[in-house]
Amino acid sequence: MENDRSQLEEAAVPEDRPPYPPFTRETALRKVQAAEDAWNTRDPQRVALAYTPDSTWRNRDTFVNGREEIVPFLKRKWERELDYALRKSLWGFSGNRIAVRFQYEWHDAGGQWWRSYGNELWEFDERGLMRRREASINDVAITEAERRIRGPRPTSEYGIDIPIR
Repeated sequence: MENDRSQLEEAAVPEDRPPYPPFTRETALRKVQAAEDAWNTRDPQRVALAYTPDSTWRNRDTFVNGREEIVPFLKRKWERELDYALRKSLWGFSGNRIAVRFQYEWHDAGGQWWRSYGNELWEFDERGLMRRREASINDVAITEAERRIRGPRPTSEYGIDIPIR
């Protein structure tokens, strides 16, 4: 954990993440795409810097507090969820809050592919950093032939909604 902390401190990234609340449709869409892009890097330090230092999460049945817990949580996640690729869609927004639905695909160490469906509720501070994230996620086994998410979204597909099934 000490190494994770020093990497976060060394990153020297500004403590703000535009766009800032209150969100418009355009700025909420930009915020959602930025989150998708960051998570698709599978870089825990980069992802953690979008959250306040004391951010609180509920991810499935796990509760995470602060960047110092976010980084090891994401490392474990991406060690288990191999070849992870994500799509997010804006569901709604108001003031400093955004609701998102998402899907991601990954395979386990045994080669079984999964599509994970979920919803997230986000709350931001005035600097555009996420201070609260609640994620509900369900996994569905799929075959490799059923895959449709194969890496980060190309810019030509930004704004295209994800199908429900």
